[in-house]
Formats: sequence, C-alpha cells, structure tokens
Amino acid sequence: MLYANEPGASGILVDAVDPGHCATDLTGRTGSRTAARGAAVAVRMATLDAGGPTGTFSDEDGPLPW
Repeated sequence: MLYANEPGASGILVDAVDPGHCATDLTGRTGSRTAARGAAVAVRMATLDAGGPTGTFSDEDGPLPW
C-alpha cells in the first residue's frame, strides 16, 4: 500500500479488496459465493468519493487488519 502514501497521488485512493472464495473458472466453480457477490466489494471501493479511505484492505464487511 505504498502507493496510498505516495506524494503527488493527491485525490487518488488506493485500497485492496478481498472478494472471498467465489465460484468462478479460476476456482473450478468450488467457491461458496457468486462472482457478482464477490465483485460487490470491489465496486463499492472503486466508487468511493474523494473523502473515502485509502490504504485499507477490505472485504464485504469493511476494513480488515493488515
């Protein structure tokens, strides 16, 4: 998450997300959640306003400890 603290990155939020174990081709369809449900956290974080968090790691329930 070094990019989150990069000087000159003003206005750019940098966060990581965990979609969980999704039933996709990559997992051989063994995941317990749909791809749409897994994508929801990425979409939520990608559409934050300028005052949103940066440098976080989140899942669908919110920020997780690093």
